Amino acid sequence: MKKILGCIVFLFTSIAVSAQKETFDLTTYTALKAWKKQPAETAIQFTKEDEKKGTYCVITLFKAVQAVPDSKENFDITWNSMVKEMVAVSTPPTMEAAEINNGWEVQSGYASFEKEGNKGVVILINSSASNKMVNIIILTNTDIYEKDMTAFIRSLSLKKPASIPAETKAAPAQPVTGFAFTSTNFDDGWTSTVQEDWIEVTKDNIKVLIHYPNKSADEYNPVVMDGLKNAWNILVAPKYSSAANFEFKPISGWQSIEFAEADAVEKISGKTVHVVLFKMNYSGGTGRYLEFITADKASFEQEFDVYHKETYGWEKTEKMITYNKFAVAASDLKGKWTNNFTGTQQYVNAYTGNSAGMDTHASAQKYEFAGNTYKWEIAVASGFVGNIKFQGAKSAGKFSLPNNWQVHFSDLEGKPKTYNTYFSCIKGGRILWIDDTAFVKAD
Repeated sequence: MKKILGCIVFLFTSIAVSAQKETFDLTTYTALKAWKKQPAETAIQFTKEDEKKGTYCVITLFKAVQAVPDSKENFDITWNSMVKEMVAVSTPPTMEAAEINNGWEVQSGYASFEKEGNKGVVILINSSASNKMVNIIILTNTDIYEKDMTAFIRSLSLKKPASIPAETKAAPAQPVTGFAFTSTNFDDGWTSTVQEDWIEVTKDNIKVLIHYPNKSADEYNPVVMDGLKNAWNILVAPKYSSAANFEFKPISGWQSIEFAEADAVEKISGKTVHVVLFKMNYSGGTGRYLEFITADKASFEQEFDVYHKETYGWEKTEKMITYNKFAVAASDLKGKWTNNFTGTQQYVNAYTGNSAGMDTHASAQKYEFAGNTYKWEIAVASGFVGNIKFQGAKSAGKFSLPNNWQVHFSDLEGKPKTYNTYFSCIKGGRILWIDDTAFVKAD
């Protein structure tokens, strides 16, 4: 597999190519000859396989979607939400050095996978610019297609993103604005408020900060203790003038726990408080750093229980991540909100070990709101490679909000429907949840 992995260091190299170019969304490329091409609304897939030898290579180029400003964070989001849905990877991706090309920052990485005896390599190429990202995912179990794969990658070029004024880039980040609700009062006494770098959750004299994803703090470290100390230095230490009684007590396991505590003096108030940094590293990569600030250690333990060395029994502490939740007003919905999903299942002959085909599934769902009207559509492509079936549905009508936590549609696939809805926040933006499905704002 070494030859396969070596090709990704040549990402987006500028080479004069005489073959005719094709364009999909923001990406221009040279199509691969003698490869099966499967176009869909949200992606184009190129496939080459040898059934006798059991070898294959699948290259999927995705349409640009909304992204956060940090390119590594975009890579991590895609790896966790798309790559891990396609194949079972047991190790974090091996990353190549980031590159800048025509205004796009390119992050690329790869990992080996094995499923039911089928071994291979998955490669993710993520390009970010101007709050957009374009993804390419490659699945292969051989290096015989290296020449074609490298030629395709080298032929790629992305439309130069709209420039961002220098003063905008340099301006400090601000809390999410333009939404009707920036705080939530929960029935159990907790109150959440949107802040620049975190959600602040308070009750009585207790404060919990739900930190937004942070590239430097969240970076994977095989040594849990080292990763925990790094996160403390980045997320916690800058807010305090001094600290004592440090204890770093991570817990290893299938879903490891990061736990650190200290008595620290707040720079703003001058008060001495007890600070705990906690994170449950969920297998899906959705864990977030939580910073607990209480009057003393006893106050923390009374509210959230005492520290223990098992990875279970942390429900009271974990629960705090769920308070990143804000109501929705009709005016907040204006515009387009999209959700894309893709997955791949590779089958292997149980007797010969040869490839028995690849089953793919991709869907794109979109809501467009204007005034009190909406348009909704979903497109689905699924089936074996070479025989993919396309289906879709559309609806339009009027919507209303029975309350700020629900949205009612007059017609979705022939009948009225009411769904639960809310916002969660990330740095500089919001995610819209409709019926437990996440949507991001499109231009």
